[in-house]
This record gives sequence, structure tokens and C-alpha cells, in this order.
Amino acid sequence: MVRIRDIELGDHPLLLAPMEDVSDPPFRVACKEYGADLMYTEFISSEGLIRDADKSVQKLDIYEEERPIGIQIFGSEYESMKRSAEIVENSNPDILDINYGCPVKKVVCKSAGAGILKDIPKMVKLTETIVKSTSLPVTVKTRLGWDDNSIHIVEVAEMLQDVGIEAISIHGRTRKQMYKGKADWSWIAKVKENPRLHIPVFGNGDIDSPHKALEYKNRYGLDGLMIGRASIGNPWIFKEIKQFLLDGTILEPPGVEERVDVCQKHFERSLQWKGERLGILEMRRHYGNYFKGFRNIKPYRMRLVTSLDPHEILDTLAEIKRHYCTFPELIRA
Repeated sequence: MVRIRDIELGDHPLLLAPMEDVSDPPFRVACKEYGADLMYTEFISSEGLIRDADKSVQKLDIYEEERPIGIQIFGSEYESMKRSAEIVENSNPDILDINYGCPVKKVVCKSAGAGILKDIPKMVKLTETIVKSTSLPVTVKTRLGWDDNSIHIVEVAEMLQDVGIEAISIHGRTRKQMYKGKADWSWIAKVKENPRLHIPVFGNGDIDSPHKALEYKNRYGLDGLMIGRASIGNPWIFKEIKQFLLDGTILEPPGVEERVDVCQKHFERSLQWKGERLGILEMRRHYGNYFKGFRNIKPYRMRLVTSLDPHEILDTLAEIKRHYCTFPELIRA
């Protein structure tokens, strides 16, 4: 049984990675319904939180059906991160997570996210400051290092444990790699194999199928897997992986009705949570994956990603259901 303090996650939990503009409450609910064991919010700017910025504050929203859930923050200033931790605790999540992995330039240039990997002593001290400022379990998501010449993740994980974090999730790429190339899980395995490390270690990067999940589980011996991009428009990946790990069964892919119904619920929740315009715009990134493998889907997809009328979008989804239920041979296996 994997635990983060008193939070029980099962024997080999599957985690939903925090993804900016993706892992919001509407999407998280879908992933939870399909078996995600632990989820994290989109990352939240500490500077935005302490200044009460609307976008940052809205990301604190969590719902009971999502638990257990962690709120993730990022920043590089001690006082701002400390005050943010206090704000997060008042939102009553199960976990507070620190983002030391985001590779995008606008975050890194402020020495936040993966930018702090160039200053490991500060990374450790900042973590200790946050641990001491909250009663919540603190976890960390990070990368292997800044580049291939500065991979010290085994030592870094141990130092972070020593200042009080209770789990670590590691993306198997350096910041320099961004999202290119192949994630190197051998380094994550070395963290787990460190006899002085006793906190859970979760691996992240390139898990996109039940077969790969089983392969990585057996090869690297980690406590669990974190899934990110492969879940976009594909929340049932958690259910598929769990079943395959349990008994080797490959589940049939969801049919047309299920795909459309999940997409429609996701869309309606987005409108409710974000408001009409933003809900419509941010939903657009999901359609391609929801209907991946549907032949001749382009005209429908173009309507979905260009319309600003929620009724037209719902009508288009209904048309997709009718058309592909009538002609199931248009869906590739």
C-alpha cells in the first residue's frame, strides 16, 4: 500500500499530472471517474495568489469527488511561497505540491519551475520553508536536472526528503530537453533504489498505453506512475491501465456513445466552471483526442473548434454520435 502520510493510494497508484490549461476541475472529474488515484491542480503562481489574481485564485477550486487531490504552486521567492502555502492550506486540499519541473521560458526566467534546478541549495531551502509553513503533506514534482551535465536527482531527492517532503514525482527529462526525445526512467529508478530514501517515488514521462505502463512498472520498480499528455481527451486511459495491470486484460476502446457523452459532460462542466467564452475556447484542445481514429471527422472538428455558440457545439456532438453510431466502420480499431 502506497501512502502519503495518512492518504492511502493503493498498491501501484496512477496519478494525473498537473498540466496548465488542461488539468482543471472539469477534466479532473472525468479522470477521477475513470480511475485516477491522485490528481493535482494546474500549477498556480505564488505571486498571483498573494496578489489575489482572479486566475490564480480560481485554480484553488477543488471538489469533494476529486479527493485525494493536491494543489500545486510555483515560484522562487521565499516569502511569496510561504504565504501561498498558507493560502493553499485554507483551501483544504489533501496535499500541497511544489512545481520544480515546468520548463517554459516565462517560468524558468524567474528561477521558478525547472529554473531552480540551476540552484539546488535554494531549491532545498525553499522547500524547507514551505514544509515548515504548512501542516499539509508536501510533495514535489521535478525533472532530472537542468541538462545532461547537471543530473543530481538521486542526491536532490534525498535532500528534499530530509527537509520534509513526503513524496516525489520525477519527469524523466532535463529542462533542456523540454518535451523532446525520450524520457530516461533509469535515473528515476536510481532514486527509488537509494537505500536512504523512504518516501514514495512516482515516475512521469511517455506513459501512453497499458503495455508501456506494465513494462515500466516491472522494469523500474517505482511506487506509481504519473500520466500527463496521454490522458488529454483520453481519460479512460486510467481504467485501461488499471485493468491491464490487474489481470492482463485489454479493454475494448470506448464506443461512440461513451466518447461523445464524456466529451459532452466535459464541455458542460467547462462552461459552468469557466464561463461560456473561456470554457468554449479551452475545450478545443481536447476534441482531437476524444475523436481520434474517427474517419472523416475533420468537418465536425472544424465546427467544434471554430464555433462560439454552445448550442451549436452540443448539436455538433449529437451529430457525431448519430453519424458514427450509424456507420461504426468509420472508426479505426
